[in-house]
Amino acid sequence: MAKTLMDTHPAISDLQAKAAKRIPHFAWEYLDSGTGADQARDRNITALEQVQLLPQLMKGVLEPRTATSLFGIGYAAPIGIAPVGLTGLIWPGADAALAATAAKYRIPYTLSTVATEAPEIAGPAADGMGWFQLYPPRDADTRADLVERARASGFTVLVVTADVPAGSRRERQRKAQVRVPPVIGPKLVFQSVVHPRWALGVVRNGLPRFRGLEKYIDKTTMRETAGFVGANLGGTLSFQYLAELRELWDGPIVVKGILDPDDAQRCLDHGADGIQVSNHGGRQLDGTPGAIDALAAIVDRVGASVPVLFDSGIRSGLDVARALALGADFVFCGRAFMFGLGAFGPEGSCHAYEILRDDLVNVMHQTGCETLAELRDRLVG
Repeated sequence: MAKTLMDTHPAISDLQAKAAKRIPHFAWEYLDSGTGADQARDRNITALEQVQLLPQLMKGVLEPRTATSLFGIGYAAPIGIAPVGLTGLIWPGADAALAATAAKYRIPYTLSTVATEAPEIAGPAADGMGWFQLYPPRDADTRADLVERARASGFTVLVVTADVPAGSRRERQRKAQVRVPPVIGPKLVFQSVVHPRWALGVVRNGLPRFRGLEKYIDKTTMRETAGFVGANLGGTLSFQYLAELRELWDGPIVVKGILDPDDAQRCLDHGADGIQVSNHGGRQLDGTPGAIDALAAIVDRVGASVPVLFDSGIRSGLDVARALALGADFVFCGRAFMFGLGAFGPEGSCHAYEILRDDLVNVMHQTGCETLAELRDRLVG
């Protein structure tokens, strides 16, 4: 009998190991690194590992149900695709593959402002499953236009990223010569040609570009676009800015990157409909706590009134269950899906989801849960 991907690569860590070999070193460093000494990135993972669930057994035949709803839309599982910037650097055509995965499995896919596909292409491809992540533009007209483009492209939820008040140092990326635009020298050329599948993908899809932002730039070379990003996105987000966004967007607004319960409450006071607990995957400040360690306090503060979402450090369906047990209503993964793409292309993105959901269902069997809500009763401590 022929082996399937679930036989040969049954864990996200298997996809991670294969992706590390299949994409160029500079692309890998962009995906895998955090900032500083990667302590926050690693802390996210180790903190999740400390969360324990107590099985309740002898319940007879169980049929775990993972379907859930959020902001009035039904999803097959509480597992979503988190926003990732420069997706096409990691795997050419990444955004099309991620949108297709979301449409196939009926899970949310969050397109970043600085992804490498335009919302007009990615939104319809996601078939109603698209969310749009906004890096707040400083210019009011650009902000209004981006929000309107997202709405017109079928995105249903606006995700405002709060945890990038300034670019972080990301030392590993600097040493790997991750630049926008890339500095094409012998080292990068060699890394590319020895990874032929990645290189052929670049030939088919073109060099990575911030296609969603090119409308706002007179010249659309990557250098001009990168300069626009640095000069015009981020650094201005405030609660007043959030209130102004509330006037522009008539759908749900989620503020992503919150670790402080007081910040969470202030976001709600200024128009947010949900909070996404996250430390940006450990990519902004190496001294932050593990994101999972901040979750319970925010759930206690605001979870009775709005959905609380979670990302950062998720590497398994067990991790998804851990976050749900601590009170999250939905869990998002960025690197897990990108590991899948790096390992097997579009098929790998689908496989990453199947790993996560299969593992979540198994955890529900092992702990005696037919519903997602029951996981909260299995939390130890």
